[in-house]
Amino acid sequence: MKTILAAYSGVLKGTGSSILSALQDLPLAFWPCRSKMEKHLQVISVLQWVISFLALGAACTLLLIYMFCTDCWLIAAIYTAWLIVDWNTPKQGGRRSSWVRNWTVWTYFRDYFPIRLIKTHNLLPNRNYIFGSHPHGIFCFGAFCNFGTEATGFSKKFPGIKPSLATLAGNFRLPVLRDYLMSGGICPVNRNSIDYLLSCNGTGNAVVIVVGGAAESLQCAPGMNSVTLKNRKGFVRLALQKGADLVPVYSFGENDAYKQVIFEEGTYWRNLQKRLQKILGFAPCLFHGCGLFFGNSWGIVPYGKPITTIVGEPITVPKIEDPTDEMVDLYHAMYVRSLQCLFDKYKTRFGLKESDILHIQ
Repeated sequence: MKTILAAYSGVLKGTGSSILSALQDLPLAFWPCRSKMEKHLQVISVLQWVISFLALGAACTLLLIYMFCTDCWLIAAIYTAWLIVDWNTPKQGGRRSSWVRNWTVWTYFRDYFPIRLIKTHNLLPNRNYIFGSHPHGIFCFGAFCNFGTEATGFSKKFPGIKPSLATLAGNFRLPVLRDYLMSGGICPVNRNSIDYLLSCNGTGNAVVIVVGGAAESLQCAPGMNSVTLKNRKGFVRLALQKGADLVPVYSFGENDAYKQVIFEEGTYWRNLQKRLQKILGFAPCLFHGCGLFFGNSWGIVPYGKPITTIVGEPITVPKIEDPTDEMVDLYHAMYVRSLQCLFDKYKTRFGLKESDILHIQ
């Protein structure tokens, strides 16, 4: 058991290149073959991210409150004081860690699906960019792996470009989870944070916004090619105000990671989901993947379906401090056409039919 714990510790610390050799002392009957061991590590790597995203913040908040009622109250008080001092860091570029982004755990995460990143055009380091990432899926596995880690080699494919994946601002109010997210270069999806990255952080910044957000996650299911974009124009206005080029990004296979119960519009359960979405900031989806031990059972482990993220051609955007609605509509229409062209060009290469179309909602 100590050997197993030491091996997984190596995954988290980024020394996982020798994980399998660290397990050589296990009895042969316990470790049947190398490929199965690798598959187990892939499942554990994905599961730790899912559980961290779902429960780490809430668990650490409860633990912090509990510590105030114990002899460890001083530790809790010191951490809380530091949390107050550090409160605005997520809005000011965060605290990116190259070491965390290069953890070996993310290579196992990548290989579970697997996830690929495909570059179609060069991006100039003397420009700033807003990536529009589609679709949302349940957990944005493609966006996280490609832009929140170095598992697919983003920095090598786009030298001089620093990606910052934007997610719910509420996540950065939760202890420990906020630091975990910031270490991957993840930032709050609010005006202050994005303004800082595009105005006060030099050039070569790429803010990745999952445009469809929570509303889009309610529509995701295997085989669905639908994005919420028709009335999402705030990111285009922001791009014009900052002079940041727009880059369409599409992840084929993102919606195949989980199966979801989709309620019809107008039903009680659908209205409840929308009401909770407005209150919580995220959509409470009723989804399932496969079980931890048996692939044909239900659980929260995503299905191991390939996810391929295509980074499209940048749309050059002028800097206009106060763009008119007509100007926003013009560049929004250009972005929609570019995304549709990107989808149509690559869809048959990644399991879709020529007749499949991208639905813009």
